[in-house]
Amino acid sequence: MNVSLSAPVDPAVYARRWSILLVLCLSLFMVVVDNLIVNVAIPTLSRELNAGTSALQWIVDSYSLVFAGLLLAAGGLGDRFGRKGALQIGLVLFAVCSAFAAFSDTTGELIFWRGAMGVGAALVFPATLAIITNVFTEPVERAKAIGIWSAVSGAAVAFGPVVGGFLLEHFWWGSVFFINLPIVAIALLAGHRLVPTSKDPGAHRLDKVGFVLSIAMIGLLVYTVIEGPHRGWLSAATLLGFVGSALLLATFVVTQLRKSEPLLDVRVFRSARFSAGSGSIAIAFFALFGFTFLVTQYFQYVRGYSTLSAGLHTLPFAIGAGVTAPFAARLALKFGTKRVVTWGLTSMAIGLSIASQLDGNSSYYGPVIVSMLFLASGLACVTSPSTEAVMGAVSRDKAGIASAVNDTSREVGGTLGVAVVGSVFASLYGPKIVDKLAGLPLPEEAMKAAESSMAAALMVAEQAPTEGRGLVLAAAQDAFQAGWTSACIVAAAVALAGAVLAALFLPNRAA
Repeated sequence: MNVSLSAPVDPAVYARRWSILLVLCLSLFMVVVDNLIVNVAIPTLSRELNAGTSALQWIVDSYSLVFAGLLLAAGGLGDRFGRKGALQIGLVLFAVCSAFAAFSDTTGELIFWRGAMGVGAALVFPATLAIITNVFTEPVERAKAIGIWSAVSGAAVAFGPVVGGFLLEHFWWGSVFFINLPIVAIALLAGHRLVPTSKDPGAHRLDKVGFVLSIAMIGLLVYTVIEGPHRGWLSAATLLGFVGSALLLATFVVTQLRKSEPLLDVRVFRSARFSAGSGSIAIAFFALFGFTFLVTQYFQYVRGYSTLSAGLHTLPFAIGAGVTAPFAARLALKFGTKRVVTWGLTSMAIGLSIASQLDGNSSYYGPVIVSMLFLASGLACVTSPSTEAVMGAVSRDKAGIASAVNDTSREVGGTLGVAVVGSVFASLYGPKIVDKLAGLPLPEEAMKAAESSMAAALMVAEQAPTEGRGLVLAAAQDAFQAGWTSACIVAAAVALAGAVLAALFLPNRAA
Protein backbone atom coordinates (compact mmCIF):
# COMPACT_ATOMS: atom_id res chain seq x y z
CA MET A 1 0.00 0.00 0.00
CA ASN A 2 1.37 3.38 -0.92
CA VAL A 3 0.66 6.70 0.70
CA SER A 4 -2.81 7.93 -0.04
CA LEU A 5 -3.23 11.28 -1.77
CA SER A 6 -6.97 11.38 -1.11
CA ALA A 7 -6.72 14.11 1.51
CA PRO A 8 -4.61 17.01 0.19
CA VAL A 9 -2.92 19.25 2.73
CA ASP A 10 -4.44 22.66 3.44
CA PRO A 11 -2.33 25.40 1.74
CA ALA A 12 -1.94 27.27 5.03
CA VAL A 13 -0.66 24.12 6.73
CA TYR A 14 1.67 23.41 3.81
CA ALA A 15 3.15 26.92 4.09
CA ARG A 16 4.13 26.40 7.75
CA ARG A 17 5.19 22.75 7.41
CA TRP A 18 8.82 23.33 8.48
CA SER A 19 7.70 25.25 11.59
CA ILE A 20 5.39 22.33 12.41
CA LEU A 21 8.36 19.97 12.04
CA LEU A 22 10.34 22.07 14.53
CA VAL A 23 7.58 21.76 17.16
CA LEU A 24 7.29 18.01 16.61
CA CYS A 25 11.07 17.54 16.87
CA LEU A 26 11.13 19.47 20.16
CA SER A 27 8.46 17.14 21.57
CA LEU A 28 10.33 14.10 20.25
CA PHE A 29 13.67 15.28 21.70
CA MET A 30 12.22 15.55 25.19
CA VAL A 31 10.69 12.07 25.11
CA VAL A 32 13.85 10.36 23.79
CA VAL A 33 16.19 12.23 26.17
CA ASP A 34 14.15 10.96 29.12
CA ASN A 35 14.85 7.40 27.98
CA LEU A 36 18.49 7.87 29.05
CA ILE A 37 18.84 11.04 31.13
CA VAL A 38 18.14 9.24 34.40
CA ASN A 39 21.04 6.80 33.83
CA VAL A 40 23.64 9.37 34.86
CA ALA A 41 21.65 10.12 38.04
CA ILE A 42 21.82 6.53 39.34
CA PRO A 43 24.72 7.11 41.81
CA THR A 44 23.00 10.23 43.14
CA LEU A 45 19.63 8.50 43.49
CA SER A 46 21.30 5.62 45.31
CA ARG A 47 22.62 8.08 47.90
CA GLU A 48 19.65 10.45 48.17
CA LEU A 49 16.84 7.86 48.21
CA ASN A 50 18.76 4.91 49.69
CA ALA A 51 17.88 2.96 46.55
CA GLY A 52 19.11 -0.62 46.18
CA THR A 53 20.14 -2.25 42.92
CA SER A 54 16.66 -3.58 42.10
CA ALA A 55 15.01 -0.23 42.84
CA LEU A 56 17.54 1.62 40.68
CA GLN A 57 16.85 -0.74 37.78
CA TRP A 58 13.12 -0.14 38.00
CA ILE A 59 13.59 3.64 38.22
CA VAL A 60 15.20 3.32 34.78
CA ASP A 61 13.02 0.56 33.33
CA SER A 62 9.52 1.56 34.51
CA TYR A 63 9.52 4.33 31.90
CA SER A 64 10.57 2.00 29.07
CA LEU A 65 8.10 -0.71 30.10
CA VAL A 66 5.03 1.54 30.07
CA PHE A 67 6.26 3.53 27.06
CA ALA A 68 6.76 0.44 24.88
CA GLY A 69 3.65 -1.35 26.15
CA LEU A 70 1.29 1.50 25.24
CA LEU A 71 2.77 2.64 21.92
CA LEU A 72 0.61 0.51 19.63
CA ALA A 73 -2.58 1.35 21.52
CA ALA A 74 -1.67 5.06 21.68
CA GLY A 75 -1.05 5.18 17.93
CA GLY A 76 -4.50 3.67 17.33
CA LEU A 77 -6.11 6.23 19.64
CA GLY A 78 -4.40 9.04 17.74
CA ASP A 79 -5.68 7.73 14.41
CA ARG A 80 -9.22 7.48 15.76
CA PHE A 81 -9.59 10.61 17.91
CA GLY A 82 -6.96 12.96 16.47
CA ARG A 83 -3.16 13.10 16.52
CA LYS A 84 -2.86 16.71 17.66
CA GLY A 85 -5.08 15.95 20.65
CA ALA A 86 -3.02 12.84 21.47
CA LEU A 87 0.18 14.89 21.21
CA GLN A 88 -1.01 17.68 23.48
CA ILE A 89 -2.63 15.40 26.08
CA GLY A 90 0.59 13.38 26.10
CA LEU A 91 2.68 16.52 26.65
CA VAL A 92 0.50 17.64 29.58
CA LEU A 93 0.64 14.18 31.19
CA PHE A 94 4.39 14.08 30.69
CA ALA A 95 4.88 17.46 32.35
CA VAL A 96 2.63 16.75 35.34
CA CYS A 97 4.23 13.37 36.00
CA SER A 98 7.72 14.88 35.57
CA ALA A 99 6.94 17.42 38.30
CA PHE A 100 5.77 14.69 40.70
CA ALA A 101 8.85 12.60 39.84
CA ALA A 102 11.14 15.54 40.61
CA PHE A 103 9.75 15.88 44.14
CA SER A 104 9.48 12.16 44.98
CA ASP A 105 10.56 11.24 48.51
CA THR A 106 10.90 7.48 48.07
CA THR A 107 12.03 5.07 45.37
CA GLY A 108 8.49 3.66 45.16
CA GLU A 109 7.09 7.11 44.33
CA LEU A 110 9.79 7.76 41.74
CA ILE A 111 9.23 4.38 40.06
CA PHE A 112 5.48 5.08 39.89
CA TRP A 113 5.86 8.55 38.38
CA ARG A 114 8.52 7.40 35.92
CA GLY A 115 6.06 4.77 34.70
CA ALA A 116 3.33 7.42 34.48
CA MET A 117 5.64 9.56 32.35
CA GLY A 118 5.73 6.61 29.94
CA VAL A 119 1.97 7.03 29.35
CA GLY A 120 2.52 10.60 28.14
CA ALA A 121 5.53 9.57 26.05
CA ALA A 122 3.50 6.80 24.36
CA LEU A 123 0.93 9.37 23.24
CA VAL A 124 3.55 11.87 22.03
CA PHE A 125 5.96 9.64 20.09
CA PRO A 126 3.70 8.09 17.40
CA ALA A 127 1.74 11.34 17.03
CA THR A 128 4.87 13.25 15.95
CA LEU A 129 5.70 10.90 13.08
CA ALA A 130 2.05 10.50 12.03
CA ILE A 131 1.61 14.29 11.79
CA ILE A 132 4.83 14.58 9.74
CA THR A 133 3.49 11.97 7.29
CA ASN A 134 0.23 13.89 6.91
CA VAL A 135 1.88 17.31 6.51
CA PHE A 136 4.69 16.25 4.16
CA THR A 137 2.85 14.41 1.38
CA GLU A 138 5.45 14.84 -1.36
CA PRO A 139 7.84 11.81 -1.18
CA VAL A 140 11.13 13.73 -1.44
CA GLU A 141 10.13 16.30 1.19
CA ARG A 142 8.70 13.58 3.41
CA ALA A 143 12.02 11.72 3.24
CA LYS A 144 13.87 14.91 4.21
CA ALA A 145 11.47 15.61 7.10
CA ILE A 146 11.78 12.04 8.40
CA GLY A 147 15.56 12.41 8.05
CA ILE A 148 15.49 15.46 10.33
CA TRP A 149 13.13 13.64 12.74
CA SER A 150 15.57 10.72 12.83
CA ALA A 151 18.55 13.04 13.34
CA VAL A 152 16.87 14.64 16.35
CA SER A 153 16.04 11.21 17.74
CA GLY A 154 19.62 9.98 17.32
CA ALA A 155 21.11 13.17 18.76
CA ALA A 156 18.78 12.98 21.76
CA VAL A 157 20.22 9.57 22.66
CA ALA A 158 23.66 11.15 23.01
CA PHE A 159 22.48 14.42 24.59
CA GLY A 160 20.68 12.59 27.43
CA PRO A 161 23.90 11.93 29.39
CA VAL A 162 25.20 15.45 28.60
CA VAL A 163 22.06 17.23 29.82
CA GLY A 164 21.78 14.94 32.84
CA GLY A 165 25.44 15.40 33.76
CA PHE A 166 25.19 19.20 33.54
CA LEU A 167 22.03 19.38 35.66
CA LEU A 168 23.41 17.03 38.33
CA GLU A 169 26.61 19.03 38.58
CA HIS A 170 24.75 22.30 39.19
CA PHE A 171 21.34 21.41 40.68
CA TRP A 172 19.53 18.78 42.76
CA TRP A 173 18.68 15.37 41.28
CA GLY A 174 15.05 16.31 40.61
CA SER A 175 16.21 18.82 38.00
CA VAL A 176 16.63 15.97 35.47
CA PHE A 177 12.81 15.70 35.53
CA PHE A 178 11.91 19.33 36.25
CA ILE A 179 13.69 20.49 33.08
CA ASN A 180 10.82 18.93 31.09
CA LEU A 181 8.31 21.56 32.25
CA PRO A 182 9.59 24.60 30.27
CA ILE A 183 10.13 22.41 27.20
CA VAL A 184 6.54 21.15 27.38
CA ALA A 185 5.24 24.72 27.83
CA ILE A 186 6.99 25.85 24.62
CA ALA A 187 5.85 22.76 22.68
CA LEU A 188 2.25 23.15 23.85
CA LEU A 189 1.96 26.83 22.98
CA ALA A 190 3.69 26.48 19.61
CA GLY A 191 1.77 23.29 18.84
CA HIS A 192 -1.58 24.90 19.64
CA ARG A 193 -0.89 27.61 17.04
CA LEU A 194 0.93 25.63 14.36
CA VAL A 195 0.12 21.91 14.39
CA PRO A 196 -2.95 20.88 12.34
CA THR A 197 -5.55 18.36 13.43
CA SER A 198 -5.60 15.06 11.56
CA LYS A 199 -7.11 11.62 12.07
CA ASP A 200 -8.32 8.60 10.15
CA PRO A 201 -11.57 9.77 8.49
CA GLY A 202 -12.67 6.17 8.09
CA ALA A 203 -12.17 5.26 11.74
CA HIS A 204 -14.99 3.25 13.30
CA ARG A 205 -15.43 1.67 16.70
CA LEU A 206 -12.36 1.27 18.87
CA ASP A 207 -11.06 -2.30 18.81
CA LYS A 208 -11.12 -2.88 22.58
CA VAL A 209 -9.91 -6.48 22.37
CA GLY A 210 -6.95 -5.51 20.17
CA PHE A 211 -6.27 -2.53 22.44
CA VAL A 212 -5.98 -4.75 25.55
CA LEU A 213 -4.10 -7.55 23.78
CA SER A 214 -1.50 -5.14 22.33
CA ILE A 215 -0.75 -3.70 25.78
CA ALA A 216 -0.54 -7.15 27.40
CA MET A 217 1.57 -8.63 24.58
CA ILE A 218 4.21 -5.89 24.39
CA GLY A 219 4.16 -5.22 28.14
CA LEU A 220 4.81 -8.87 29.02
CA LEU A 221 7.59 -9.17 26.41
CA VAL A 222 9.41 -6.04 27.62
CA TYR A 223 8.96 -7.03 31.28
CA THR A 224 10.39 -10.50 30.57
CA VAL A 225 13.37 -9.02 28.74
CA ILE A 226 14.07 -6.55 31.56
CA GLU A 227 13.96 -9.28 34.21
CA GLY A 228 15.75 -11.92 32.09
CA PRO A 229 19.33 -11.12 33.16
CA HIS A 230 18.37 -11.26 36.86
CA ARG A 231 16.08 -14.29 36.85
CA GLY A 232 18.21 -16.15 34.32
CA TRP A 233 17.45 -16.52 30.61
CA LEU A 234 16.57 -20.20 31.06
CA SER A 235 14.65 -19.81 34.33
CA ALA A 236 11.02 -20.96 34.46
CA ALA A 237 9.75 -17.39 34.93
CA THR A 238 11.65 -16.10 31.89
CA LEU A 239 10.63 -19.00 29.64
CA LEU A 240 6.98 -18.66 30.73
CA GLY A 241 7.17 -14.94 30.00
CA PHE A 242 8.37 -15.57 26.44
CA VAL A 243 5.78 -18.32 25.91
CA GLY A 244 3.05 -16.03 27.23
CA SER A 245 4.21 -13.22 24.93
CA ALA A 246 4.13 -15.58 21.93
CA LEU A 247 0.62 -16.81 22.80
CA LEU A 248 -0.63 -13.23 23.21
CA LEU A 249 0.94 -12.33 19.85
CA ALA A 250 -0.75 -15.29 18.15
CA THR A 251 -4.08 -14.34 19.75
CA PHE A 252 -3.62 -10.72 18.68
CA VAL A 253 -2.89 -11.72 15.06
CA VAL A 254 -5.88 -14.09 14.89
CA THR A 255 -8.32 -11.55 16.34
CA GLN A 256 -7.02 -8.77 14.08
CA LEU A 257 -7.42 -10.95 10.97
CA ARG A 258 -11.02 -11.77 11.91
CA LYS A 259 -12.11 -8.20 12.65
CA SER A 260 -13.48 -5.93 9.97
CA GLU A 261 -12.22 -2.88 11.92
CA PRO A 262 -8.96 -4.01 13.61
CA LEU A 263 -6.61 -1.90 15.70
CA LEU A 264 -3.78 -3.00 13.38
CA ASP A 265 -4.35 -4.56 9.98
CA VAL A 266 -1.61 -7.20 10.37
CA ARG A 267 -1.78 -7.89 6.64
CA VAL A 268 0.45 -4.83 6.24
CA PHE A 269 3.36 -7.02 7.39
CA ARG A 270 3.06 -8.79 4.02
CA SER A 271 4.73 -5.64 2.67
CA ALA A 272 8.46 -6.34 2.75
CA ARG A 273 9.20 -2.62 3.09
CA PHE A 274 7.05 -2.47 6.23
CA SER A 275 8.23 -5.68 7.92
CA ALA A 276 11.91 -5.55 6.91
CA GLY A 277 12.03 -1.82 7.67
CA SER A 278 10.64 -2.41 11.18
CA GLY A 279 13.10 -5.28 11.73
CA SER A 280 16.06 -3.14 10.63
CA ILE A 281 15.08 -0.43 13.10
CA ALA A 282 14.78 -2.96 15.95
CA ILE A 283 18.25 -4.37 15.22
CA ALA A 284 19.83 -0.91 14.93
CA PHE A 285 18.45 0.14 18.32
CA PHE A 286 19.45 -3.20 19.83
CA ALA A 287 23.05 -2.36 18.94
CA LEU A 288 22.73 1.32 19.89
CA PHE A 289 21.19 0.88 23.35
CA GLY A 290 23.52 -2.01 24.16
CA PHE A 291 26.53 0.17 23.30
CA THR A 292 25.16 3.23 25.13
CA PHE A 293 24.53 1.15 28.26
CA LEU A 294 28.23 0.20 28.38
CA VAL A 295 30.02 3.25 26.97
CA THR A 296 28.94 5.59 29.80
CA GLN A 297 30.44 3.08 32.24
CA TYR A 298 33.58 2.81 30.10
CA PHE A 299 34.05 6.58 30.18
CA GLN A 300 33.48 6.89 33.94
CA TYR A 301 35.02 3.70 35.32
CA VAL A 302 37.83 2.97 32.85
CA ARG A 303 38.82 6.44 31.65
CA GLY A 304 37.96 8.18 34.92
CA TYR A 305 35.73 10.94 33.49
CA SER A 306 33.25 12.79 35.70
CA THR A 307 29.51 12.48 35.04
CA LEU A 308 29.41 15.69 32.97
CA SER A 309 32.68 14.92 31.19
CA ALA A 310 31.44 11.44 30.26
CA GLY A 311 28.34 13.00 28.73
CA LEU A 312 30.37 15.59 26.82
CA HIS A 313 32.63 12.89 25.41
CA THR A 314 29.60 11.28 23.72
CA LEU A 315 28.98 14.45 21.64
CA PRO A 316 30.74 13.09 18.52
CA PHE A 317 27.96 10.51 18.37
CA ALA A 318 25.27 13.23 18.44
CA ILE A 319 27.10 15.27 15.81
CA GLY A 320 27.64 12.24 13.58
CA ALA A 321 23.98 11.21 13.76
CA GLY A 322 22.74 14.77 13.25
CA VAL A 323 24.90 15.40 10.19
CA THR A 324 24.29 12.04 8.52
CA ALA A 325 20.52 11.62 8.94
CA PRO A 326 19.33 14.22 6.37
CA PHE A 327 21.87 12.93 3.83
CA ALA A 328 20.81 9.34 4.51
CA ALA A 329 17.28 10.14 3.39
CA ARG A 330 18.59 11.64 0.14
CA LEU A 331 20.96 8.72 -0.44
CA ALA A 332 18.03 6.32 -0.05
CA LEU A 333 16.10 8.21 -2.72
CA LYS A 334 19.09 8.05 -5.06
CA PHE A 335 20.53 4.59 -4.40
CA GLY A 336 17.57 2.76 -2.83
CA THR A 337 16.57 1.81 0.70
CA LYS A 338 18.19 -1.66 0.61
CA ARG A 339 21.70 -0.38 -0.15
CA VAL A 340 21.67 2.45 2.39
CA VAL A 341 20.15 0.41 5.25
CA THR A 342 22.49 -2.52 4.58
CA TRP A 343 25.47 -0.16 4.70
CA GLY A 344 24.11 1.48 7.86
CA LEU A 345 23.93 -1.80 9.78
CA THR A 346 27.35 -2.81 8.42
CA SER A 347 28.76 0.53 9.59
CA MET A 348 27.33 -0.06 13.07
CA ALA A 349 28.99 -3.51 13.11
CA ILE A 350 32.32 -1.91 12.13
CA GLY A 351 31.97 0.71 14.88
CA LEU A 352 31.20 -1.93 17.50
CA SER A 353 34.13 -4.07 16.32
CA ILE A 354 36.48 -1.11 16.78
CA ALA A 355 34.90 -0.39 20.18
CA SER A 356 35.53 -3.97 21.30
CA GLN A 357 39.28 -3.28 21.15
CA LEU A 358 39.16 -0.12 23.31
CA ASP A 359 40.82 -0.04 26.71
CA GLY A 360 41.92 2.61 29.19
CA ASN A 361 44.92 3.58 27.05
CA SER A 362 43.04 3.98 23.75
CA SER A 363 43.33 7.45 22.24
CA TYR A 364 40.05 9.36 22.52
CA TYR A 365 40.86 11.31 19.34
CA GLY A 366 41.59 8.04 17.55
CA PRO A 367 39.67 4.77 17.84
CA VAL A 368 37.18 6.07 20.45
CA ILE A 369 35.81 8.82 18.22
CA VAL A 370 36.12 6.67 15.08
CA SER A 371 33.99 3.93 16.65
CA MET A 372 31.31 6.44 17.68
CA LEU A 373 31.23 8.04 14.23
CA PHE A 374 30.80 4.66 12.50
CA LEU A 375 27.95 3.87 14.93
CA ALA A 376 26.28 7.28 14.59
CA SER A 377 26.41 7.48 10.81
CA GLY A 378 25.30 3.86 10.57
CA LEU A 379 22.33 4.48 12.84
CA ALA A 380 21.27 7.46 10.72
CA CYS A 381 21.56 5.39 7.53
CA VAL A 382 19.19 2.82 9.07
CA THR A 383 16.59 4.95 10.83
CA SER A 384 15.81 7.59 8.19
CA PRO A 385 15.31 5.25 5.18
CA SER A 386 13.70 2.44 7.24
CA THR A 387 11.26 4.82 8.92
CA GLU A 388 10.34 6.32 5.54
CA ALA A 389 9.83 2.79 4.20
CA VAL A 390 7.52 1.88 7.09
CA MET A 391 5.50 5.09 6.89
CA GLY A 392 5.32 5.00 3.09
CA ALA A 393 3.93 1.44 3.12
CA VAL A 394 0.55 2.52 4.56
CA SER A 395 -2.05 5.12 3.74
CA ARG A 396 -1.84 8.51 5.46
CA ASP A 397 -5.07 7.69 7.30
CA LYS A 398 -3.24 4.87 9.15
CA ALA A 399 -0.10 6.89 9.86
CA GLY A 400 -0.58 6.78 13.64
CA ILE A 401 -0.65 3.02 13.93
CA ALA A 402 2.28 2.67 11.45
CA SER A 403 4.26 5.18 13.51
CA ALA A 404 3.43 3.16 16.65
CA VAL A 405 4.77 -0.04 15.03
CA ASN A 406 7.93 1.85 14.03
CA ASP A 407 8.37 3.25 17.55
CA THR A 408 7.60 -0.08 19.23
CA SER A 409 10.35 -1.67 17.12
CA ARG A 410 12.77 0.93 18.47
CA GLU A 411 11.77 0.47 22.11
CA VAL A 412 11.63 -3.32 22.11
CA GLY A 413 14.91 -3.52 20.15
CA GLY A 414 16.59 -1.10 22.55
CA THR A 415 15.30 -2.89 25.64
CA LEU A 416 16.54 -6.21 24.25
CA GLY A 417 19.90 -4.57 23.52
CA VAL A 418 20.39 -3.42 27.11
CA ALA A 419 19.23 -6.77 28.52
CA VAL A 420 21.23 -9.04 26.22
CA VAL A 421 24.41 -6.95 25.97
CA GLY A 422 24.28 -6.24 29.72
CA SER A 423 23.81 -9.95 30.42
CA VAL A 424 26.79 -10.91 28.22
CA PHE A 425 28.91 -8.30 30.02
CA ALA A 426 27.84 -9.48 33.50
CA SER A 427 28.39 -13.16 32.67
CA LEU A 428 32.06 -12.45 31.88
CA TYR A 429 32.81 -9.62 34.31
CA GLY A 430 31.68 -11.45 37.47
CA PRO A 431 33.67 -14.71 37.13
CA LYS A 432 36.71 -12.81 35.83
CA ILE A 433 37.01 -10.46 38.81
CA VAL A 434 36.39 -13.31 41.28
CA ASP A 435 39.21 -15.25 39.64
CA LYS A 436 41.53 -12.21 39.74
CA LEU A 437 40.81 -11.45 43.41
CA ALA A 438 40.94 -15.06 44.58
CA GLY A 439 44.45 -14.77 46.05
CA LEU A 440 43.86 -11.50 47.91
CA PRO A 441 42.91 -11.37 51.63
CA LEU A 442 39.55 -9.65 51.07
CA PRO A 443 36.42 -10.15 53.23
CA GLU A 444 33.64 -12.20 51.61
CA GLU A 445 31.32 -9.17 51.56
CA ALA A 446 33.92 -7.17 49.64
CA MET A 447 34.32 -10.00 47.12
CA LYS A 448 30.56 -10.20 46.51
CA ALA A 449 30.33 -6.42 46.14
CA ALA A 450 33.18 -6.33 43.61
CA GLU A 451 31.53 -9.15 41.67
CA SER A 452 28.21 -7.26 41.42
CA SER A 453 29.42 -4.20 39.49
CA MET A 454 32.42 -2.15 38.44
CA ALA A 455 31.25 0.74 40.63
CA ALA A 456 31.25 -1.50 43.71
CA ALA A 457 34.70 -2.87 42.76
CA LEU A 458 36.10 0.67 42.67
CA MET A 459 34.65 1.31 46.14
CA VAL A 460 36.31 -1.88 47.40
CA ALA A 461 39.60 -0.67 45.89
CA GLU A 462 39.29 2.67 47.72
CA GLN A 463 38.71 0.92 51.05
CA ALA A 464 41.43 -1.71 50.57
CA PRO A 465 44.84 -1.36 52.28
CA THR A 466 47.28 0.80 50.33
CA GLU A 467 49.39 -2.17 49.21
CA GLY A 468 46.33 -4.00 47.80
CA ARG A 469 44.53 -1.06 46.25
CA GLY A 470 46.35 -1.27 42.92
CA LEU A 471 45.75 -5.02 42.67
CA VAL A 472 41.99 -4.66 43.19
CA LEU A 473 41.84 -1.82 40.69
CA ALA A 474 43.80 -3.80 38.09
CA ALA A 475 41.52 -6.82 38.61
CA ALA A 476 38.44 -4.65 38.10
CA GLN A 477 39.90 -3.10 34.94
CA ASP A 478 40.76 -6.54 33.50
CA ALA A 479 37.31 -7.93 34.32
CA PHE A 480 35.56 -4.91 32.80
CA GLN A 481 37.70 -5.25 29.68
CA ALA A 482 36.72 -8.91 29.27
CA GLY A 483 33.01 -8.13 29.59
CA TRP A 484 33.24 -5.02 27.39
CA THR A 485 35.06 -6.80 24.55
CA SER A 486 32.67 -9.74 24.39
CA ALA A 487 29.54 -7.58 24.74
CA CYS A 488 30.64 -5.30 21.88
CA ILE A 489 31.43 -8.32 19.67
CA VAL A 490 27.97 -9.77 20.33
CA ALA A 491 26.32 -6.44 19.45
CA ALA A 492 28.48 -6.22 16.30
CA ALA A 493 27.43 -9.73 15.28
CA VAL A 494 23.74 -8.85 15.68
CA ALA A 495 24.21 -5.68 13.58
CA LEU A 496 26.03 -7.65 10.88
CA ALA A 497 23.27 -10.28 10.84
CA GLY A 498 20.79 -7.42 10.43
CA ALA A 499 22.77 -6.13 7.44
CA VAL A 500 22.52 -9.55 5.79
CA LEU A 501 18.77 -9.72 6.42
CA ALA A 502 18.27 -6.20 5.04
CA ALA A 503 20.23 -7.12 1.91
CA LEU A 504 18.09 -10.21 1.43
CA PHE A 505 14.59 -8.98 2.25
CA LEU A 506 14.34 -5.16 2.22
CA PRO A 507 13.14 -3.89 -1.20
CA ASN A 508 15.27 -1.20 -2.77
CA ARG A 509 12.30 0.98 -3.65
CA ALA A 510 8.56 1.19 -3.08
CA ALA A 511 6.48 -0.88 -5.46
